[in-house]
Amino acid sequence: MNRTIIDVHLLQTVPPSNLNRDDTGSPKTAVYGGVRRARVSSQAWKRATRRDFAQYLDQTELGIRTKRVVELLGDRIVEQLPDTESAVAQATAGEIFKAAGIKVKEPRGKKDAPAESGSLLFLSEQQIGALTRLAVDSLDRDEKVEKKSVQELIKDKNSIDLALFGRMVAEVPALNIDAACQVAHALSTHAIETEYDYFTAVDDHKAADAEEDAGAGMIGTVEFDSATLYRYATVDVDLLRMNLGDIEATKRAVSAFLKSFTYSMPTGKQHTFANRTLPDAVVISLRQDQSVSLVGAFEEPVRDLNGGGRVTRSAERLAAYSEEVTQAFGVAPVSTWVTGVGAAGDTLSVLGKRVSFEAAVEAVANTLDSRLSPSA
Repeated sequence: MNRTIIDVHLLQTVPPSNLNRDDTGSPKTAVYGGVRRARVSSQAWKRATRRDFAQYLDQTELGIRTKRVVELLGDRIVEQLPDTESAVAQATAGEIFKAAGIKVKEPRGKKDAPAESGSLLFLSEQQIGALTRLAVDSLDRDEKVEKKSVQELIKDKNSIDLALFGRMVAEVPALNIDAACQVAHALSTHAIETEYDYFTAVDDHKAADAEEDAGAGMIGTVEFDSATLYRYATVDVDLLRMNLGDIEATKRAVSAFLKSFTYSMPTGKQHTFANRTLPDAVVISLRQDQSVSLVGAFEEPVRDLNGGGRVTRSAERLAAYSEEVTQAFGVAPVSTWVTGVGAAGDTLSVLGKRVSFEAAVEAVANTLDSRLSPSA
């Protein structure tokens, strides 16, 4: 049976920046092809993507990821039953999660604080609403809830972000949801060297005093790099449809993901560097065999800049490697749409139809409509 998979490849140049820091404050890096590359973790870009969903999706189609599930559910219970004491609502919420097999306990070092789950729990807005109704009924009838009924409510009605990025509950494997989306760590197409920005901060009031010294009120350094990044993500549309249980929701999910993944950016040090850019090129491919990353195009780092910058050379590498992979393994995409700026767009247009980004997203949605319809 043919599958439906959406691959998205992006080339994006960022100026001096520190999008994603490690524990020492340095920009994250990785060694690939024997040289050090700039890296932005998949986690950082997935979070930026998920936060951007609110621009394209209604809140009822999204979820909440938190350890403070007891407080969250307790507050919703009080909203429904205003006469209920907060402590009673919190206790009921705790019993609801315990019944589902999710351990909750008072956070360490915070006396009388609402209990928390041991790890972040991802719940859709609809699942929270269903648990709230169950808790209210439990209080009205003064009855305990059954484990099976709670788990069924947590498994049902997944939000779009939950269906895309999945959920793992180690204590209750039955509540796990396989992610329909995979996001690669963004890597620079070339070698990089981390640089240091030495800065001083002037004490304005002190500087106005003629008797004071002219020294800075603070000094420090900020690490940064600049790079042309190769970004890649893939969506298993069949799994996404299974997670959501609805064709229209699946189409909305794919469209929102393509937009948010393309337009979003991690917020690390953004006020320091004003590094917000848009991609130089976007290639969206619909496949029916397997997802295919084209990161191998940059295993040999881009070096030769004669006659063009790194974006142009990276686009040439990407186009050539994609065609070589197709010829070698016979894994041609069903359809490909290309959006690009300048020479990068011209070069990559050999891979598919060159259109505006909005037109590409619309074309993907129309194609999914025909592939996912019951008669397909």
